[in-house]
Amino acid sequence: MSLEQGAVLDKAGAENFPVAPFFMPRSMRAGLMAVYGFARLVDDVGDGDLADPRATARLLGVPLPETEPQPALARTAPEPVPSPAAAAGAAAPDEAETRARLALLDAIESDLDRAFDTVLGAPGTQAPRHPLLAALCPVIDLHGLTPEPFRALIQANRVDQTTSRYATFDDLMGYCELSANPVGRLVLQLAGLATPERVRRSDAVCSALQVVEHLQDVAEDRARDRIYLPAEDMARFGVAEADLDAPHAGPALRALVEYEAGRARALLAEGAPLVGSVGGRLRLLLAGFVAGGGAALQAVADAGNDVLAGAPKPRKGRLLREAAVTLVKGR
Repeated sequence: MSLEQGAVLDKAGAENFPVAPFFMPRSMRAGLMAVYGFARLVDDVGDGDLADPRATARLLGVPLPETEPQPALARTAPEPVPSPAAAAGAAAPDEAETRARLALLDAIESDLDRAFDTVLGAPGTQAPRHPLLAALCPVIDLHGLTPEPFRALIQANRVDQTTSRYATFDDLMGYCELSANPVGRLVLQLAGLATPERVRRSDAVCSALQVVEHLQDVAEDRARDRIYLPAEDMARFGVAEADLDAPHAGPALRALVEYEAGRARALLAEGAPLVGSVGGRLRLLLAGFVAGGGAALQAVADAGNDVLAGAPKPRKGRLLREAAVTLVKGR
């Protein structure tokens, strides 16, 4: 495993849900980690969070200028009154950095094509250049994965380079269709259980998880000049963009966060019957996903909906309790 590959996969432990828990069969764990590695790589490119952007560019054959911007998390956003969480964030990328990110995303999509062509045995096919894409080849072959969910994840990060505000909650759900729902669809494909009803339930769970993550990361996203709180909701609750620069959330922002958390909770409830539709160890995994969302929502509530003082994270004990309840109820 390369140094960069290890750095990407090491982030699995920071997620709200278990990425590839020990109780899953070995082939399923390998598949989950390969899919996670791809998704994490694409997100790190889109966010400017790569540990070594130049190394990734060399792997993918992308020329970057010598004056390449530093990784986003290495810079501090110039905010007049930064919150503790936002102080660790980064300013919005300049035009050159945006072009570099888009070029890397295009190169990843080309490498994805190589991975699928390799599995199909197309004549003259080159092997994928990036180790995380190479790791996908046996998983694609074994589980019959389709390219569409992977392409959607790449497109979501292209959108991130050009779109930093969402007018309505429906607009945000459209973004989740690209950024979150493909992951659940890939999990169902890995298990060979991707029926239309399960996909619908999975989409609801994944969209809920994405909304929860946006609530946890309001300050960090603001530091990147991204706001995932719908503009019409901000106006309804009397929240201005400048309110997101404060060290603590005021009453209006806390009320808005509580409202959006309620929407996420409703999505989670809509998708939760997915757990009861499967059996065996996959049921444990899906219960962990749903429980992760519930525990994260509780962490936001326990913080008094103050998402500016720091990203509220669920405690392990809470996550285990949520998982147990979800597993018993099957929803």
